[in-house]
Amino acid sequence: MQRKNESAVKKQRRAIHGVLLLNKPRGISSTQALGRAKWLIGAEKAGHTGTLDPLADGLLPLCFGHATKLAHDLLDADKTYVAGIVLGKSTSTGDMEGEVMFSSDAVISEQQWQAVLPKFLGEISQVPPMYSALKQNGKPLYELARAGIEVEREARRITILSLETLSFEYPNVLLKVRCSKGTYIRTLAEDIGKALGVGAHLSSLQRVGVGELNIANAMTLEELEAISELERAKVLLPLDALLQNCPALHLPPMDAQRFVQGQRLKVDLANVEMVRVYWNNGGNEILIGLASVANNTLSPQKVLMTALPL
Repeated sequence: MQRKNESAVKKQRRAIHGVLLLNKPRGISSTQALGRAKWLIGAEKAGHTGTLDPLADGLLPLCFGHATKLAHDLLDADKTYVAGIVLGKSTSTGDMEGEVMFSSDAVISEQQWQAVLPKFLGEISQVPPMYSALKQNGKPLYELARAGIEVEREARRITILSLETLSFEYPNVLLKVRCSKGTYIRTLAEDIGKALGVGAHLSSLQRVGVGELNIANAMTLEELEAISELERAKVLLPLDALLQNCPALHLPPMDAQRFVQGQRLKVDLANVEMVRVYWNNGGNEILIGLASVANNTLSPQKVLMTALPL
C-alpha cells in the first residue's frame, strides 16, 4: 500500500459520526490502525472498541464522532476468534515468535483433542499471560517480559461460550472460540496443551466477531485507501450498529427535546437496563442517546446531542 507522507499533508478534519468495521492487518497495533483510518476518513474524533493484539488480525470496530460515546458498550460484548494452534510445543510467548520451552514427541489423536475441550467450556479461571498489555506499576506486562522479568498475575474468571474445531491435522489445529471479554486465546491454547500433556502455542489468531458485528462486513486499510474521501464517509455504519441488541424507543419532538437536556420522562415501559432512544426528524429516525427504564421512568444514560433543531 503506497502512502503519502501524512505528516506533510494537512487535512481538514470534519465532524463525522459512524462506525467503521476494519479488518486490521497483522503486525500493527490497534492504535496505529485507528490513526491511519482516522486520517483517511478525515474525522475530528475517533476511538476503537478495545485493542487487538499486534500479532492478530481481524475485526476491529472503529468509532467516529458521537459513536465514540458508545464504544464502551462493545468492550463488554462477546468476541469470536479463529485460532491456529500447534500442539507438541510450548513457547515463552505463547506464539510462534517465542523460544521453545517444552516439546513432546507424543502424538495426540483428534478423539483425545475433542475429549479435553469440554473442560474449557463455561466459566473458567485463566491467568493472564506475561506477553499482554495488562499493566503492573504503570508498565505493560509485555515490557517486563521482554526484559526477562516475570511477575505473579492473579487468575481471572472468564467464560468460554463455544469451542468448534474447524480442522485437525496433528500437530496443527484450527479452533473457533466464542468467549467473554478479557479472554486470552494464547493462554487458552497453552492450557489445552497442558491438559493434553504435550504443550501448545498459537500459530495465528484472527478475530471474526465482536458481539453481533462480523468480519464479513469489514474493510481493509487498502480497500479504504482505494476509494475517495467522500466514499469513505459513506461506508460508515450508523451509530446504532453497535446497539442492535438493545430495544428501541421513539420519542415525540417535545419529549425528545427534554431527553437531550437530560430530563427524566414518564413512559409506559417495562424495566430495562438499556434502550435506544430515537427522534423523528422529518421522517428520519435519529439516534439521540441511550437510557434505562425503571418504575416507568426513562432516565438518560448517554446523550448524543445537547439540543434538537425543533
